[in-house]
Amino acid sequence: MPPKTVPTHTIKKCIVFSQNQVVVHNDDQDAFMIPEWQVLQNHPELRAYQEQVVTIAVAPDYHINMIDLRQASFDDADYVSAGLRDILMGSADVDFENIAKAWQYALFLRTHQFCGQCGATMRQVGWEMARQCDVCQHRVYPRVSPCIIVAIRHVDKILLAQGNRHTATNLYSTLAGFVESGESLEQAVQREVMEEVGVKLKNIEYFDSQPWPFPHSLMIGFVAEYAGGDIKVDGEEILDAQWFPHDALPNIPSKVSIAGRLIEHTQHLITQRLKA
Repeated sequence: MPPKTVPTHTIKKCIVFSQNQVVVHNDDQDAFMIPEWQVLQNHPELRAYQEQVVTIAVAPDYHINMIDLRQASFDDADYVSAGLRDILMGSADVDFENIAKAWQYALFLRTHQFCGQCGATMRQVGWEMARQCDVCQHRVYPRVSPCIIVAIRHVDKILLAQGNRHTATNLYSTLAGFVESGESLEQAVQREVMEEVGVKLKNIEYFDSQPWPFPHSLMIGFVAEYAGGDIKVDGEEILDAQWFPHDALPNIPSKVSIAGRLIEHTQHLITQRLKA
């Protein structure tokens, strides 16, 4: 496969990870601006990493590279580091999907330096994101872990839950969980909801999906209707769950996340039904 060509007028950015955070411009606007590649490619902090540059995305009007410094710091007063979740809740000049993709690639390269089959050193494949073992010919690709996420409605209410990570922010969100081997997405929806809050569902419908780099998930969203059972939280992952009126919701995720969009869509479905 011939190498990808990039027009000289293209916008070129570089996503740099330092100490598991993203290097962004230091400004007072709370905007997460990804540095330009032309500025960083000869930066003294990055000279030792030039052979480790990874292309994340190429399109007619932009080109995005990635450099992973791992635990090394990036010392430059013009830049600061921001967490992935902070960027998700904020704004960036590069869409979050590319930042998520870059992080998943970085984790993949970190964790696949050696062959899991024979232990030999692996090399980077030149024409795709993969690692190859030349001893036993084992090839591996970035891990993607499918997760379901579901918004549940009943008459004019939405079921929202608070996880153990969200007590400080008092955030309530939709239910989510990993898909297990041997089950369909719909089966995973039913199982996770039953395990976490003890209710049954009906009319499960696909909504949308979103890459989720915490650390390498693909969130697959559904909407569903309540079919029976009383709320009973597991007390481990889920600390509280309640039925909230669709027009009087608690603190919920931003619409940048699929959880926020699921909640908004469920509000729309309820409104439509009430008007019918």
